[in-house]
Amino acid sequence: MAKPAVHPAASSPDMPEAVARWVQEVRALTEPKAVHVCTGSDAEAAELTEQLVRAGELLPLNAERYPRCYLYRSNPNDVARVEHLTFVCTKSEADAGPNNHWMAPDAAHRKMDELFRGAMRGRTMYVVPYCMGPIDSPYARCGVEITDSPYVALSMRLMTRMGDAALARIGRDGVFVRGLHSIGELDPERRFIMHFPEELSIKSFGSGYGGNALLGKKCHALRIASWQARTEGWLAEHMLLLALESPAGETHYVAAAFPSACGKTNLAMLVPPASMPGWKVRTLGDDIAWLHPGPDGRLWAINPEAGYFGVAPGTNAKSNRNAYDMVRHDTIFTNVALTAEGDPWWEGLEGTPAIDWQGRPYDPKNGPAAHPNSRFTVSARNNPCYAAESDAAAGVPLSAIIFGGRRRALAPLVFEARDWRHGVLVGAGVASETTAAITGKVGVLRRDPMAMKPFAGYNFGDYWQHWLAIGERLTRPPKLFHVNWFRQDAGGRFLWPGFGENLRVLKWMIERVAGRAGALDTPIGAMPAREDLDLDGLELPPASLAELLAVDAPAWRSDLAHLAGEFDQYGARLPPVMRRELDEVLKRFG
Repeated sequence: MAKPAVHPAASSPDMPEAVARWVQEVRALTEPKAVHVCTGSDAEAAELTEQLVRAGELLPLNAERYPRCYLYRSNPNDVARVEHLTFVCTKSEADAGPNNHWMAPDAAHRKMDELFRGAMRGRTMYVVPYCMGPIDSPYARCGVEITDSPYVALSMRLMTRMGDAALARIGRDGVFVRGLHSIGELDPERRFIMHFPEELSIKSFGSGYGGNALLGKKCHALRIASWQARTEGWLAEHMLLLALESPAGETHYVAAAFPSACGKTNLAMLVPPASMPGWKVRTLGDDIAWLHPGPDGRLWAINPEAGYFGVAPGTNAKSNRNAYDMVRHDTIFTNVALTAEGDPWWEGLEGTPAIDWQGRPYDPKNGPAAHPNSRFTVSARNNPCYAAESDAAAGVPLSAIIFGGRRRALAPLVFEARDWRHGVLVGAGVASETTAAITGKVGVLRRDPMAMKPFAGYNFGDYWQHWLAIGERLTRPPKLFHVNWFRQDAGGRFLWPGFGENLRVLKWMIERVAGRAGALDTPIGAMPAREDLDLDGLELPPASLAELLAVDAPAWRSDLAHLAGEFDQYGARLPPVMRRELDEVLKRFG
């Protein structure tokens, strides 16, 4: 196979002048041995793959059982997002807010440019033009990532609409997000991710892990896009998107915001239980949604991504059959274990690991065989329940938005906000136990508003005000709900079976949207009575359901007092409506 042409960016006749000028500036700073402008072609992807295999960075898996699948091992010190090294660099520190680490733009540029100076010597510089969202969608936004990692270039092809078509759209739009990345020396002391929302630019150095290196994902599609969204009048959110079709053929579109590793992918690819025949679920996205007020007064959504960067542990034929089938071909696995037969392996799968995620013979004394945050990167089109609506330029109209987190207690199985303003408070109050998706301790409860704590590119006070303003523009807003699949009894046993059975809760939600389902009024919102939920075929003890739907008044008062304390840090930036809504809930408890 012929090797793709490696050429100076400026020699490309179809490259927009602004892109070519920036590429040349980066080239002068980083001093690569060559420059390659990615086209997105199959031949290019094949050559990048072969190059990585030859270098030992990609390991081919069992070709019979996992055709065209590969294993990538990141450095053991580089296995998750590094929130403590992630900065939002606005001119005013108050604009970044207490929810972000801040650095002045001039200081941040000096620090990063010194790291990037000569950083690509001896390496190829890849120019990766990409589009977040369908190429022809007015809601899509484009970017260019410059990287010295062929793994990043190959992964961006799976995760975005990458290549010539994106470059052509950039030429038409005249606007793009600039993302500069280098793996550097993978030194944790020289690892930073800087965001410059006022400049629509990102600089990431010292990491090869996807969440820090695939700049179209969290960096662009959330941190930078959330700033763009506030400026332009829409929302960029950490949300899955799914289509839910009833046996009668009625389709509703639902978005849901959960912190990382709290079940977004499982819900997005839900397989209806056998006891609920005729229901269908199609996946539009598992991680990020961009929401736009439409001319009809509804909120319309697109998934800006074209692939999945999903958590492997816990994914199996029982928990998520669609994801399990999806990753059995044309997938890049990261930091999983291997069986003796060369199959990928992680906790939750059958079989026996032979090689752990660091390439060592597996020994339980060394910890889990697969890293708890091991991943798969795969095209969304591999998904057996891929929704054709994913490519709709106009997006889909939302019937419901769900907030949720991983909580052992307090939060019931489901409740519905009274209205949009109350729903913004519900989203602001989301809390979850931390997982292996970020560095730090696991299992610590932290407040994660709208599941956006690591991703909002500006002050949360302004962010909530923007949510409130969006609601005022909607004459037919989606209903807002909160769920908690993870409530446990005193012995630590999960009270709700989860996975496909979550459809029973979704069914109640869409019947509430349609005005067909009943509910009980509680201080925190509307909740289903036992008879309002479809429990046919589900062996759930009455005592478990009662606990799942219980509202512990003293515990809620304590939690709301904690939320009020969290609000204090935003000072005058906190919308007064948020205090009033919180006081209203407290008043309802008497």
